[in-house]
Amino acid sequence: MSVAPPIANQIRRLRFEHGEMTQADLAQRIGMTRQTIAAIEAGKYSPSLEAAFRIAQVFGCGLEEVFQWQG
Repeated sequence: MSVAPPIANQIRRLRFEHGEMTQADLAQRIGMTRQTIAAIEAGKYSPSLEAAFRIAQVFGCGLEEVFQWQG
């Protein structure tokens, strides 16, 4: 039985709303790999605080708009 990750995110929606940005584009802008972005987006990996801030900065929004604590 799988358990929902404690941190939900809106990365997929935000990428779409920002010119259909690819995972690779986002990864390049924050200095990570596309695979890491894919894992964060899928809820399989929780980003570091620095990475979370970088992602929010790319989308020009606050952390709470990108990530939501579900714990």
